[in-house]
Amino acid sequence: MPTPDAPILGQVALSYCPIIDAQRNVMATRLTVFPLGHARWLPVGELLTAVSQVWPADGPQVVLSVRLERLLADLLMVQPSANVMIEVPKFMACDPAHRDAILQLVANGNTLLLSGRPDQPLPRELLGAFKYAIIDLADERRLDGGPVPAGVKRSIGFLQEGVHTIEQMEGAFRRGAAAVLGWPVEEVIESSTDSGRLRPDLRTTVELIHLVEQEAPLPQLEAALRFDPALAYKLMRYINSPVFGLTGPITSFSQALMLLGYQRLKRWLALLLATAGQEQNQRPVMYAAVRRGLLMEALAGEDCGQDVRNDMFICGVFSLLDQMLQRPFDELLRTLPVPKGIYQALAQDCGVYHPALDLVRTLEGGTGHDVREKVAQHGFPMRHVNRALLHALASAFQLG
Repeated sequence: MPTPDAPILGQVALSYCPIIDAQRNVMATRLTVFPLGHARWLPVGELLTAVSQVWPADGPQVVLSVRLERLLADLLMVQPSANVMIEVPKFMACDPAHRDAILQLVANGNTLLLSGRPDQPLPRELLGAFKYAIIDLADERRLDGGPVPAGVKRSIGFLQEGVHTIEQMEGAFRRGAAAVLGWPVEEVIESSTDSGRLRPDLRTTVELIHLVEQEAPLPQLEAALRFDPALAYKLMRYINSPVFGLTGPITSFSQALMLLGYQRLKRWLALLLATAGQEQNQRPVMYAAVRRGLLMEALAGEDCGQDVRNDMFICGVFSLLDQMLQRPFDELLRTLPVPKGIYQALAQDCGVYHPALDLVRTLEGGTGHDVREKVAQHGFPMRHVNRALLHALASAFQLG
C-alpha cells in the first residue's frame, strides 16, 4: 500500500474524526485541513491526489473540511470523485461568487455539508444543494426537554458536532441527528469497587497474552486456546482469511500458531481484546482504538525496529481499554502484561511512547492550533505526521 506523499503535506496540519451513524457504524471520515503559517494559496490538485490514495473513487466516503478560503474555493471549482463530500461554511455558501460551482458539484454527484452558525438564510436556489447541516452541540437549540423556538424549522438533516460522551451521542440521535462527528471517548472512569474480574470470554485472551509475552512453548499456547472454542474459531477464521494469501486451508491450531509467530499473535490478541465489547455504543470506541494503534505504529516510522513498532501499535490499541472495560488503567495493568513504556504511557502519562499517544489523541478532531502545538512540542516533522495519519486511515479501511 503506497503511503500518500506530496509537498502539500508539509504545508498543512491535518486532523480527522469519524462520522458515526445511528447504528454506530463509521459512515464516513472527516479530514480537516488547516494551513500552516500565513499561506494564501495551496495546490488543490496535490490535496486531492493524497486524498484519493486513501479514499479512491470506489472506496469509502470522506468529508473534506478545508480551513483556507482560497483552497476551498479552488476545491469547489474542480470535480472530485463522488465519494468526496465537501464541507462549505455558510458565509461562502451565501456568496454569489460560489453559486455556480456549488450547483455544479451537486450535479456531479458530490454531497455537500453546510457548516457555521445559522445567522442568515441560504439563497433559495441553494436550498436543495446541501444534504446535511453540521450543528455544534454548543449551538443546539433542541436539547432534550427544552422547547423548540417558535418558527425554527430544519429543512435538511443534521450532523451533531461537539459530541464527546456516549450520553451526548445518544441525546443527539434522540433529537434526530443522522450522525455524530467524533469519538465519544471522554467518559470518566472511576475506580472499581469490586476486584474487577474480567468477563469469562476475555480471560483466555489475557492468559494467551501472558503466555506470548513469556514466549511460552507452542503446546502450552495450544492448550490454553482449546479452553475457548469461540476464540479458537476466530483464530482459524483469521489465519484462513485472504489477508494471508495461503494456497491451502489451515486446519489445526498448531499450524495457525506457527504461521502467526509470537509478534503477529500478540498483535492479533491485542486487537481482539480491544474489540471484545458487546454493547452497540462501544463500537465507535473500538474503531477509535484500532485507528490509534495503526497511527502510533505509523508514527514510529520504518527506521524503528519491529519490536518498537509492535509496542506502539499495542499502546494505541490498549489506550481505550479503560473505557471499554470500565476499569482504570492502574487496575487493568495489574493483570495485563505490557512493557514498561506502554505502562508508563497509559497509566502515568509519561515515558517513551507518551509523546506519540499525546499527539494521536490531538489528531482526533483537534484544531489546527492544537495539532501544530503538539507536533512542535514533541518534535515530530509535520509532513511525517500527515503521511502517518493518511497511511493509518488507509490501513484501517483495509482491515474493514
